[in-house]
Amino acid sequence: MKLHELQYNEGSRKTKKRLGRGTSSGTGKTSGKGSKGQLARSGGGKKPGFEGGQTPLFMRLPKRGFTNYTRVEYAIVNVQDLNKFRKGSIVTPEKLKNAGLVKKMKDGIKILGDGKLEKNLTVKANKFSKSAVEAIESAGGKIEVI
Repeated sequence: MKLHELQYNEGSRKTKKRLGRGTSSGTGKTSGKGSKGQLARSGGGKKPGFEGGQTPLFMRLPKRGFTNYTRVEYAIVNVQDLNKFRKGSIVTPEKLKNAGLVKKMKDGIKILGDGKLEKNLTVKANKFSKSAVEAIESAGGKIEVI
């Protein structure tokens, strides 16, 4: 195969419609938009959810509950997952993210006490559960609240 022999796959390239090029072209005069009305105008059309002037469905349905805008959501890491790190190392939120234990940082990191920790580590996080504090300190490690 040579450079001058390269071709696009059949059907992958489509010629664009040439609008307003005379009546015999099939898309002349009104350019395939019909005659007059909202849809014939530039920028014309209906917004999503428009029901011809009838009250739209999303407005007719009842609304319930609310979203607490002061809610704080933490990314959760269990104590057993900290066994990935070397003995005596300092575990920070950045290291947790790089290790793949946390996908999104959210509003901080909370360490929970599920599982058993076999290494003494210094763990820095935003929050700790009581059982996590016990597990880390019983393994000879330290905790630091950021």
